Order: sequence, then C-alpha cells, then structure tokens
Amino acid sequence: MLVDTQPATYQHVPASPEVRDQWVNSQLIGVLMDNMGPSLVAAMATLPLLVYFMAGQTHTIALAVWAVLMLVVLVLRYRLIGIYRLRHDSLEGPQRMAFMQRYQWSWTLIALLWGGPVILSYQQSSQATQFVCGLVVLGQGLLTLTSFSAYLPVFRRYANALILSVFVGLAWGMLRKLNQPEAIQISLVLMALLLVFWGLLTMAGRRLHEVYRASFELQFSNQELIDSLTLQTRASLRAVATKNRFLASAAHDLRQPVHALSLYADWLATEPEMARDISPRILQSTRAINELFDSLFDLTRIDAGNYKVRLQHVDVQKLFADLSMQFEPVAIGKSLRLRTHARPTTIWSDPVVLRRILGNLVSNALRHTHQGGVLLALRHREDMLVFEVWDTGVGIAREHQQAIFQEFFRVSQHQGTEDSLGLGLTIVSKLTSLMGYQLALNSVASQGSVFRVMLPEFTQREPLQAHPTALENNSGF
Repeated sequence: MLVDTQPATYQHVPASPEVRDQWVNSQLIGVLMDNMGPSLVAAMATLPLLVYFMAGQTHTIALAVWAVLMLVVLVLRYRLIGIYRLRHDSLEGPQRMAFMQRYQWSWTLIALLWGGPVILSYQQSSQATQFVCGLVVLGQGLLTLTSFSAYLPVFRRYANALILSVFVGLAWGMLRKLNQPEAIQISLVLMALLLVFWGLLTMAGRRLHEVYRASFELQFSNQELIDSLTLQTRASLRAVATKNRFLASAAHDLRQPVHALSLYADWLATEPEMARDISPRILQSTRAINELFDSLFDLTRIDAGNYKVRLQHVDVQKLFADLSMQFEPVAIGKSLRLRTHARPTTIWSDPVVLRRILGNLVSNALRHTHQGGVLLALRHREDMLVFEVWDTGVGIAREHQQAIFQEFFRVSQHQGTEDSLGLGLTIVSKLTSLMGYQLALNSVASQGSVFRVMLPEFTQREPLQAHPTALENNSGF
C-alpha cells in the first residue's frame, strides 16, 4: 500500500483556452436564443402586412407559396425556441454548440425567404409597395445586427443570405427592364448601395460581437478570480486551524516534561541525598524537551524552505553501522534484536537528512515493538534503491495509516506512545518529499509494519561538475 504523504493543497488551476472558449461561446448562444423571441414576434407581425401590400400587385400563386413557406419556417423557429428552453438552456459548452450546428440552417433559410418580397415586388408593383418591402428588408438587416451578432457564425449566415436574396431580387427586376436604361441605372445604384449596406452591416456586427465576447471573457476571468480567492481563503483558514492545533499540541507535550522537571528539581532541593535516583529522571525529561524542540525547529525550517540539503557520496554500510550503534542500547533495553542488511553501496544523498529519516523510522519501530526485533535493510531494484525498516510490533490499522504522518498524531491504544511526541513520522514525510524520495507503508494490526523509502533513479544522478565531498543545494517546497 503506497501512502500519499504530501500535504493537501488547494490550488485553483486556470482553465485552458479551449474551456474558456467553450464557456464564452455557450453564453453567446444563450444571448442569441434569448433574442429569438422578440425577432419572431416582429416577423409574425410583419408577415400579414407584407401580404396585404403585395396582394393584387404581384403573382398571386408565388405570393401564396412565399407566405406559406414563411409561416412554416416561423412555426419551426418557434419550435426551436421550445427545444432549446427544454433541453439546452440549463446546459453549457458542447451541448449548446451541437444544438447550433444542427439547426443553424434555419437562420439561412429564413434570411433567404426575407428576400422574397423584393423578388416579388421590385419593378412589378407600386412604388409604395416597393418602399414598404425595402423598409422591411432594411429593418431585417438592423434586426440581424441587434439580435444575431452575439454569435458570429449565425450572424454571418443570416446577413449573407439576406443580402444575397435581396441582390437576386434587384438583379431579377433589372433583367425585366433591360429596355429601360433609367430602370437599369436605378437598379445598379440600388445594388451598389446594397453592397455598401452589407459591408457596414458586417463590420458593425463583428464589432458588436467583439463587445459581447469581451464582456463574457471578463465575466469568466472574474469568476476564475473569485474561485481562486475562495480556495485561497479556505486554505488560509485551514492553515490557521492547523497551526493552532499544532501549537496547542506542542504546548501540551512540552508541559509534561517541564512539569516533571520542576517536580524533580523541587524534590532534589528538599532531599539532596536522592540525587542518584533523581538525576536519570531529570536527564530523561531534559532529553524529551530537547527532542521536542529539535523536531519543532526541523518542521519550521522545512515548511519555511530553509532546510539546507548537502548532497554527497554516502557509504550505506557505514551509515547502517552508525545507526546500529545509536539504537542498539534501546533494543537491548527492550530485549529486542536490531539487525541491518546491506551490501557495499555508495549512494548520492545528504547523509544528515538520510540519517534523520532512517533514524526516525528505526526509533518509531523500536518504540512500538515489544517482542521480536527490527530490521534495517537496503534493497536494489531495477530503477530505484529502497531502504526498508521492518518490525514485529503492534502494527497500524488501515484507518490510521494516513493519519500517522500528521503532526502530533498518536494511536491512543498503542502502548509505548506515552512519551512519543508524534512528530517523527511527520518529519520523515516532509524530508522524503524534500529529497524527492517516495515513502510507502505496509502494515497489519498486531503483526508488524514495514516502511519503505524509495530513491528513484533520477535522485542518484550527480551533477556533471559535482565534487564528491559536498554539493550544497538550498531546497524548499
């Protein structure tokens, strides 16, 4: 079981440009669909007015066919609004984009049909009727600008189809009056004005679209900023709560040996003849205080990024011999067997940091082992080196295997934890992260545990100009 010893971080990851574009486009589609209702009402009101003006002045069957087609398309567009409200209004991103790709042909069709009055009436009906039809076309162009420019692909389709159909109507009327130079001249002027109108309409639509897009991009950025600030605020509150818990636990653990030291000092002052019995207890309390302060200072330096790492060649067998000499008296005092196993190996590491890591693991194993022994070994794998600390102790239940790396955590039902400060494994976790190592734990309650410190291959690559004695690297996280 690989244990994740990294502290939880809450960092807002900025959205990718693709995600931003999807969100912005979905909002622009929402604006477009919101504007469809008013444009549909205007079209329904205009349709009978146009039929009234053109009746009797244009081809009756053609007018009827055009009116029926317009009515069918308007009903279809009303249906599209209902589909969007029902299925896509509450969705964003790809769903709205898929909806637009499926039905964007309807905007092209309605735009082409709006050119029908010009085709039917130009050079065939009275000037009043032609004026009304031209006014309707101009209104549709302006309506396109205000209603459809939010989503540029639809705006372009609609504007281009509308101008094309009107242009065809003017050209068709001019062909009917080829024998009248004045009519041809008027048609050419109107066609030129139509092209100018198309250019201005396209330019204005693009600029209005940019305003819409910039507004939603700003809204997206503001929301990202709000989310980031919210996460940072929550992380700060958690950090404050953790620090308060840390200080409270430190004060609690410090109070016990200090209080004991005070009692022993009073006892020694009143009964000097008991110095032989009291001195070992005073030393024990003093060591506990020193151990706590050393651990606190180590944690503070690591968290502040001020822990200096000095990389150099480390003789593993010599390191194991030093650790064995340090902890052998503890093992003998508990009637335990402390063994080490490593073939001659030289690694690239910080000997102080590595000794601190392995020493804390061995100390922790001896503290929680009451019979059997502890094994410290180095194993060679294909892509890494693995330090292992085995014990036959009380083991760690699965529900505690994550929490034991937290500051001041101690399993209450374990014997031997009364004098433990609960910082050893926390320091191991932080130092392994600092060195780029991996920390793993396998344990079964009442059967024992094995801690593994894995040194990946990249941590053993020496810099090209590294001196074998020492290379200082100021590291932090």
